[in-house]
Amino acid sequence: MQTITFDNGLFLESLLKGDRAYCSELVRNELKSNRSVFDIYEQLIKKSMYEIGELWEFNKISTATEHLASAIIESILNEIYPVLVTEEKRDRSVVLACVEKEMHQIGIKMVNDVFEINGWRTYYLGPNTPTPALINFTKDINPALMAISVSLYFHLPLLEQMLQQIHEEMPGLKVFVGGQAFRHGGQDVIAQYKHVIYLPDLNSLDYYLKNFNANG
Repeated sequence: MQTITFDNGLFLESLLKGDRAYCSELVRNELKSNRSVFDIYEQLIKKSMYEIGELWEFNKISTATEHLASAIIESILNEIYPVLVTEEKRDRSVVLACVEKEMHQIGIKMVNDVFEINGWRTYYLGPNTPTPALINFTKDINPALMAISVSLYFHLPLLEQMLQQIHEEMPGLKVFVGGQAFRHGGQDVIAQYKHVIYLPDLNSLDYYLKNFNANG
């Protein structure tokens, strides 16, 4: 697969400065140049947000600056959304949420978009979803899959508690997990759960969904 390169430096700098107009223009230009949405998400947005997350974790930027950059990214995702939506919907649904107490939702929003690109019906519950509410909602919807995001490493114990409850209440449901937290390890947390699948990036998720029947 060809490696796509972007000028992440300027994009990241503009995010930190709060220059929404430049960031939006850059992404629009990339789309006009027929850049893949997956490349834009993975190589530009995801990499930049991971860098911002690390800057925040090491107190090199303020919480306000991190929130500003996140708000710009979310506005860009909303701009891109109409380009992604397909009117052809498959008879499959997924419930998506962040782990309890997790407020970083950009990753799971991009995951939601990948499902939408593949024609899935999505139920996006957003950040800080209480586990009992998530489970009750999911039982009502009865989706084919669930997707959970965790960005902060110290939230992995909360993810494990959530997975235990999901397994007890809905033992046959397949659950995708991912997020920046797994850059520091943590795969051992999910290895004990047969129906939990860790996918490291959006391309692997897209591949899985395109081969969903074969994967079972």
